[in-house]
Amino acid sequence: MLVVPDPKVVRRLLTRYACLRIALAESEGRGSARELEDVSYTLCVTMGTRNVHEAIAAADTLLVARAGRGGVQEPDGEEGLPTVPSDCSAPGGFPFVTP
Repeated sequence: MLVVPDPKVVRRLLTRYACLRIALAESEGRGSARELEDVSYTLCVTMGTRNVHEAIAAADTLLVARAGRGGVQEPDGEEGLPTVPSDCSAPGGFPFVTP
């Protein structure tokens, strides 16, 4: 039996991965690097892949397929678009929606 990951979990992992990549680009230290390793590993395990690039591609495919089956509205009423955690910095002061 094929197990399909929860799209909300996948979106959160992708969002966290992106935030940590931004943090590392801004040289925010070893803590971000370690957390990026952890999130990358979790994303790979969740998507059943061996590297993060494959995991991101699989996650994108899953989310696009999910959106094609009736939109991105979740059963709990939550909007399907991810929000950015408050600890995620944005380059150049770009405004993000925060939870």
